[in-house]
Amino acid sequence: MSATALVASLAPAAAVSAPPPDPGVTNLQQAMRALHGMSLEEKIGQMFVLFAYGPDAAKPDARNTALYGVATPAEVIAKYKPGGWIYFNARDNVTNPTQLATYSNQLQTAATNTGMRIPLTIATDQEQGVVVRIGPPATQFGGNMAHGASRDTADARTAAGITGRELKAMGIRQDYAPVADVNVNALNPVIGVRSFSSDPQLVSDMTVAQVQGYQRDAGIMATAKHFPGHGDTRDDSHTALPTINHTLEEWNTIDAPPFKAAIKAGIDSIMTAHIVVPSLDPSGDPATLSKPILTGVLREQLGFKGLIITDALEMAAVRQKYGDAEVAVRAIEAGADQLLLPPAPDVQFKAVVDAVKSGRISERQINESLLRILLLKLKNGVLFQPFVDPAKIPTTVGTPASLATAQTIVDKSITLVKNNNQTLPLANTPRKVLVTGWGVATTASLGAGLTKRGATTTVAQTGAAPTDAAIADAVAKAQLNDVTVVLTQKAWDTRVTDKLGKQQKLVKDLLATGKTVIVVAVRDPYDIAYFDAAPTYLATYGYQGVSMESLAKVLYGEIKPAGKLPVDIPVAGQPATPLYPFGHGLSW
Repeated sequence: MSATALVASLAPAAAVSAPPPDPGVTNLQQAMRALHGMSLEEKIGQMFVLFAYGPDAAKPDARNTALYGVATPAEVIAKYKPGGWIYFNARDNVTNPTQLATYSNQLQTAATNTGMRIPLTIATDQEQGVVVRIGPPATQFGGNMAHGASRDTADARTAAGITGRELKAMGIRQDYAPVADVNVNALNPVIGVRSFSSDPQLVSDMTVAQVQGYQRDAGIMATAKHFPGHGDTRDDSHTALPTINHTLEEWNTIDAPPFKAAIKAGIDSIMTAHIVVPSLDPSGDPATLSKPILTGVLREQLGFKGLIITDALEMAAVRQKYGDAEVAVRAIEAGADQLLLPPAPDVQFKAVVDAVKSGRISERQINESLLRILLLKLKNGVLFQPFVDPAKIPTTVGTPASLATAQTIVDKSITLVKNNNQTLPLANTPRKVLVTGWGVATTASLGAGLTKRGATTTVAQTGAAPTDAAIADAVAKAQLNDVTVVLTQKAWDTRVTDKLGKQQKLVKDLLATGKTVIVVAVRDPYDIAYFDAAPTYLATYGYQGVSMESLAKVLYGEIKPAGKLPVDIPVAGQPATPLYPFGHGLSW
């Protein structure tokens, strides 16, 4: 079928279906049947996970033409016959859940209209908390560190189950979650609250709970990331190549346990990290390109038999040492089964094909990866039931019951770190409250929650790097109000987020007014180390509306703060000295 005819054939619902399963044969035999007769190029296509710009499979986009040489998502599928697909809100894929369900069906129609008739595994990064691709009306949760603060593994499993069922209803059968990294570095710019905790056992327990929620309860694929552990770095692998200098003993004690636990729990897939770990491989290659790490450690030492997928190959860390073509080949040589987001798809696809034809990579290895891909498509119903019913979205996604459950779960996570002046709980009497600090939507959400509780609320959002004028305005407004609630977001990060430390200045200037000031870290809990004079400080670990509602409940004493720090908050500049230790948390 030509690309033009393929685009014309797309329908919003299940126009075609994959060949029906044969109940008389095993999954392995079914997968072998699918593999049989595929060309080398078709096999390698299944090892690529691609994306396209736009919300509709038939809609042309010049950005697709620049990247792939064809304009529509359907034509991308026809050209490469990829095994996987990924959605991004920032790349205009997401309008709403019903649109996503329709889009998923369009993509599956395109995939099953190819000669192979093998559906896609559609995935996304719906970690919850600060990393989500699908916002409301999909159910939102506080994220991993919020779960760590509540210590409730049953809730973590419930959250994963709800998220997984909602994703499945939209045609998404793989979540690139949970994050299994142990965040032992308070200056980690890329993980932070995406981690459950700095405690390996707590991270392991939460990881297992979420694997069960995604895979057993929701019936989609979970993906533990980022192997061999991204929790102790000061560099962001999106922009630089981090090195983690853990000894082998430290790696076994700190980083490995959550991945071992996930493997024991039957995790379907594991995502690699673009990090150098000299104790595991002294070559200087990132783990994604390291055969000693992916094959030697993950496959042979830890016994992982599932799917290994790279982190995005468009990230700077993995592109520093080798060209894009060599990166793709080396990732497969290392032991990766799928290549996520290749930045030069034509070049990288050809490089892998050439590597097999030249004998550098054996076709047997390609077949082994393909079997893993196909077996997971069988296990999760992708191969024979790829389509979904968009009409069922309202009864599945963001239901009142799910939203209420999410709120109950997040309510348990709010952590009161300081209450020196016994400011909290606020008396439920009329008062003027200023809500300032980071986040247009976040300050507005909290402001609305306080207004609902009888406060006369003023909102003055100042951003992640406030200007002096914005700080002066907030200080002036604080003088006119009874209470100021100031929200900070990575105020500790003066390397990237707030290079001049203006969030720290905002808080200190507000404290200098002598008025009642409540400081709330709405992302990493570490901010208090940089303005410890603040007498009242809370951590929410997330800035979504659900977290702000829980915060408002705590501020007004509707619920008691129940969260316990899942990490140490170290003294500024003294990473080994806890200012507030793991497990700290006040209540009343």
